[in-house]
Amino acid sequence: MPLDDTPITPPSTTGPRRRTLLTAGLGAAAAVAGPLAAPARAENAPELRWRLSSAYAKTLDILFGAPEALSRLVAEATDGRFQIQVQGPGEPVPAEDLLTAVAAGTVEMGHGPATLGMAKDPTFALATAIPFGLNARGAAAWWQAGGAAELFAEVFAKAGLVCLPGGNTGAQMGGWFRREIKTLADLQGLKFRIGGMGGQVLAKFGVQPQTVPGPEIYQALETKKIDAAEWIGPYDDERLGLQKVAPVYHYPGFWEGGAMLHFWFNAEKWKALPKSYQAILRAAAAQVGAEVQAKYDARNPQALRRLVAGGAQLRPFPQEVMEAALKNANDVYGEIAAKNADFRRVYEAMRTFRNEEYLWFQVAEYTYDNFMIRARARG
Repeated sequence: MPLDDTPITPPSTTGPRRRTLLTAGLGAAAAVAGPLAAPARAENAPELRWRLSSAYAKTLDILFGAPEALSRLVAEATDGRFQIQVQGPGEPVPAEDLLTAVAAGTVEMGHGPATLGMAKDPTFALATAIPFGLNARGAAAWWQAGGAAELFAEVFAKAGLVCLPGGNTGAQMGGWFRREIKTLADLQGLKFRIGGMGGQVLAKFGVQPQTVPGPEIYQALETKKIDAAEWIGPYDDERLGLQKVAPVYHYPGFWEGGAMLHFWFNAEKWKALPKSYQAILRAAAAQVGAEVQAKYDARNPQALRRLVAGGAQLRPFPQEVMEAALKNANDVYGEIAAKNADFRRVYEAMRTFRNEEYLWFQVAEYTYDNFMIRARARG
């Protein structure tokens, strides 16, 4: 996940105050979180000033905008009694230390991927995305109705954390390459900017995973320090201009078929909140989470068109690469599960749920989507 720090204009706050927060839940989020509590008032409503540290730079307006939107909604729903100050990475918490800082109470809240904690416990990665895991819709279903929330609550409690889903990027792209990947041999020795379990899976091909901050990717590719780099998807990738130095745009990013993000809370701070404030946070997080994916789905198509017009060459990963990567991924999961009981338990639950989801998608969703894609191609 990327980080840089060019200023952006915050999402608009003009127009009528969204008082639906106070009476009827949060639109689409209400189906998930239930009706929002009426504003907590008077002696039952303490005045709180919290800090929220984001893992995302301000240039990433959808991702950084998510906690900003949550902050506005919570302030409106509490008549300003609960204020959440949103800070970017390094203000004061570096992104890589986000979960540790929230657990320690350095900040009360955070927003970012659970993969930030996978160095200590790889089980955390399952909450965001793993290679060949759930897509965005499947991840939402697993979390909201398939038992994932309860499983992860136990895992995160051990680390002093409570979390709520806070958006999904949808399936990501496979990244930018100076030359096309046509066979497995093309991956040997490739210096690829990628981390997490995706890096572990690709390393089995002989790929050399590299850590490069977002703002430095262009220069690293231009100077041939690296051969390829993954980022997010068209809308966020467009800002980097990578098609000028690495024109081959591979897809899909099989290591993140639907990257779920979360709002993180210090467990003790969360428990001390009035129930009404907890309900407001749940409903606000649900609304903001739905908006994150909606924005990506709405903005990625035109960004992709612009990238292709600017020289990007769209190429699917070869079938042999996908098949071999799936095998490698299963090997990695087996190795981790043999050493980590929590990972084994949660991974088995995810795999079972994923297989059932794709049974349903195969019958209805895929059949419909495939027909519509062919119809679009015919004009």
